[in-house]
Amino acid sequence: MKFRFHAAAAFAVASTVFAFIGQSHATVFAAWQVTNLPFGDTLNVRKYPAGSSQKQAAYPNGAVLQMTGRCTGGINLLDIGKQPVWKQEQKIRYRWCEVWHDPAQNGNFVTGWVYGKYITHIDGSVPVRGADFRLACNSKSQPMVL
Repeated sequence: MKFRFHAAAAFAVASTVFAFIGQSHATVFAAWQVTNLPFGDTLNVRKYPAGSSQKQAAYPNGAVLQMTGRCTGGINLLDIGKQPVWKQEQKIRYRWCEVWHDPAQNGNFVTGWVYGKYITHIDGSVPVRGADFRLACNSKSQPMVL
C-alpha cells in the first residue's frame, strides 16, 4: 500500500514539473524585425499561414516582432538563431512564421503568422521570456489597427 502511495505521489510531482517545463518553453520568444518592405508598406499578420487568411494587424519596417519560433516546414527560429543572418533569412524566405502579438493593443495577445521574406533576426538578440519582451521592444513595434 505504501508503495502505491509513493508511486502516485512521485507521478504527481513529475507531472507538475513537466507541465511547468512545457509552459516555460512556450513563453520564450525570439526578437525579429520587419524589413525589406517597399516604402510606406506594412507587413500583415494573418490568422493562419496563408496570404488569403484574415488580417489581424500590420507592422511597418523597423517594428520588432515577438516570434514564437515556429515556422512552416518544421523550421524553428530558436534552432537557427546562431547561424549567420543571411542563412537564417534564406531558410525562412518562403515560410510563414508565427508571432505572438496584441493586435488591438488591449492586453489580449494572440498568435498570428507573417511571411518570412519580410523579417530579419535582430543581430545580437537573445530569446527573452514573454513578460520581459515589451521591455526589449522599441516604440516602433506598435501595430496599425485594421
